[in-house]
Amino acid sequence: MRMHSSGRRARQHGLSFLGLVFIAVVAVSAVAIGGKSVPIFIEYQAVTKAANKAAREGTTVAEVRAIFDRAATIDSITSIQGSDLEVTKHNERVQVAFSYSREIALVGPAYLVYRFNKQTP
Repeated sequence: MRMHSSGRRARQHGLSFLGLVFIAVVAVSAVAIGGKSVPIFIEYQAVTKAANKAAREGTTVAEVRAIFDRAATIDSITSIQGSDLEVTKHNERVQVAFSYSREIALVGPAYLVYRFNKQTP
């Protein structure tokens, strides 16, 4: 009995070593950036919560800023202070606005910058 060889090589499927290394580098980079970004977004949530509390409870600019600073001390907010808040009144309701940025150093001169702007309702 004679076996026939078709002359075609069986085609291999899969991932090359270089492809695997590339995917690993991308995954590690994403985890590293995500690990540095999560605390920034947690702090942003704390800033928003403190600004909303200050707008609800304060009636003057000084009160609003003091309430925010107390909440910032409790929640370890370091990116913004009460003196950085813009406090206004709209229809007898106190509104608090804030704007700040945070950056993450990536590689060399490259940075990832987050800019936060918010105004309480």
